[in-house]
This record gives sequence, structure tokens and C-alpha cells, in this order.
Amino acid sequence: MNGYWTYNTRHGRYVIARLRDGKWHALLREESLGAYDTPQRALDDLDGGHTFTPSSGIDPSTSGLPDDLADWEFIRAR
Repeated sequence: MNGYWTYNTRHGRYVIARLRDGKWHALLREESLGAYDTPQRALDDLDGGHTFTPSSGIDPSTSGLPDDLADWEFIRAR
């Protein structure tokens, strides 16, 4: 699967993407909030408030993120 998921909220754009280290990262405004083995684990931690706190201080669990990746936009990599 080549690509990443994105979801826009009032707090900014969240992204779940595989980075160079081979892990899936939960990102807010391009800041990594943690590295995970699967994209769903990244989303679960975002929803549950179990990520690193971004420098903005925003708690991702209050951002209204859907808990199903099917509700996120999938951007296919070229």
C-alpha cells in the first residue's frame, strides 16, 4: 500500500503516513506524534489521546477524528 491517510480538523491537518524509518507516524501539522507498526494503531492512539503532545498543546483526542480509516482521505503515492 503506497500512500497515506489525511483528515482536516479545526486544529489542523492530521496525517498517518509511513516515513523513512518504515513505521507509520501520526502527524499533526507535519509534527510526528508517535511511530506505529500499523496505520490503525496510529489512529487508535490519536483517538485515545495516547500520542506525544504536539508543540501546539492540542490534545488529538479532542479533534473529532473518525475512528475508522475508511472515513479518512487516502492519498495514493505515485
